[in-house]
Amino acid sequence: MKASVLAFLSVGALAAGMHYVVAIISHALGLTPATANWLGFACAFPVSYIGHRHWTFRGARSSHRQAFPKFLTVALLGFFGNQALLWCGLHWTAWPFWLVLALVMVLVAASTYVLSRFWAFAHG
Repeated sequence: MKASVLAFLSVGALAAGMHYVVAIISHALGLTPATANWLGFACAFPVSYIGHRHWTFRGARSSHRQAFPKFLTVALLGFFGNQALLWCGLHWTAWPFWLVLALVMVLVAASTYVLSRFWAFAHG
């Protein structure tokens, strides 16, 4: 397995863990699924950007000024997909929030890697 894929998986797992734990706790404390999911995303985003910027894509030549808006765009697109799939999963199944959120996060992760690798942190 390529080092960048392994680094992406490691940073992604750390950020996803942060997102998941914050969302689950927030939901348990009474926040709606959508609000809990936003809060989880907001807490995980800095972990994700810093980890990917300084480890996963450390060889990229793009500056912070170039990479940050692109990475934020990728992350927000992934999150909007996450939020839409979460809503669908919660409304179309009887599955609990924790399970739907976990499945959705796994589904969205692959697209985030591809967009980050080939657009946000692309050379140029």
